[in-house]
Amino acid sequence: MDPSTGTTQDPQPNRSSRFGLGRRGAAIATAAGLMTGGMLGGYIVSHAATASSTAAATPGASGSAATTAPSGTFHPNEDATHEAGESAAREAQETAGQMPTVP
Repeated sequence: MDPSTGTTQDPQPNRSSRFGLGRRGAAIATAAGLMTGGMLGGYIVSHAATASSTAAATPGASGSAATTAPSGTFHPNEDATHEAGESAAREAQETAGQMPTVP
């Protein structure tokens, strides 16, 4: 306590200046970092999406860009080793031209 003024003196009168950055400066630096990170992340994600779709549309080294789409019809596996392990219900579904739903 200071006898002339009757007040106590704080041993650290200005804590915010210890590192040279006050609360307002720290908030501004944090906001700027978040905005920069968001913009950089958006840039990377947008270019990654563009690059992957461009790579898929580019023909391969052989020059043929045409790929055959699945026909949508079921073709059963008629291999003898495969047929030996099939149940009668599964074989009946394959014979009927259906996609098997039983083991």
